[in-house]
Amino acid sequence: MARYTGPACRICRRQGEKLMLKGARCFTPKCAVEKGHGAPGQHGVDRRRKLSEYGVRLKEKQKARYIYGVLERQFRKYFAEALRRPGLTGENFLQILETRLDNAVYRMGFADSRPQARQLVLHGHITLNGRKTNIPSCHVKPGDTIDWVESIKKSPMFKITQEGMGSKYIPAWLSVDAESMTGKVLSIPSRNEMELNINEQLIVEFYAR
Repeated sequence: MARYTGPACRICRRQGEKLMLKGARCFTPKCAVEKGHGAPGQHGVDRRRKLSEYGVRLKEKQKARYIYGVLERQFRKYFAEALRRPGLTGENFLQILETRLDNAVYRMGFADSRPQARQLVLHGHITLNGRKTNIPSCHVKPGDTIDWVESIKKSPMFKITQEGMGSKYIPAWLSVDAESMTGKVLSIPSRNEMELNINEQLIVEFYAR
């Protein structure tokens, strides 16, 4: 299955909640969820219909996929890796997703959304430990440094991002120098540092069925 390239707001409407796929737009009255739009389609979804247990777990799995922008095949590989690691499978799984480079770039405030962070990496605007990388799915580890390539630091986009850093929330497992726009990974995030509206246990149950 190819990556979804349709309207991002349609996904949020289907899930019935904000997935923060449009960055700053999600905080404005233009947000489709804020407007109270129902599920997509001519008639929407019958709100009286109750999801089956399978449907509840599938919906939660799909929500996590859309939030991180990961295709099903890679999503399953991440889950298989989480199963092999010691500890709670659900927390391991979210840690694998959170430590993707594109997510770290987003969490550091260098992008307004994960899709935008993915684009920054794909276009070669980001360096990892001093080396330019264009692989959004590569994973960061404690001690890694994330920076911008020198050429992009002269662009208007970089200056706008830098000016807006004061209003960005940076989770405790990351640190950012707002002046130099350099970030560092301090640790692997714990569950309470991820601040995600995801029930990972439902995802574990979906793949364990």
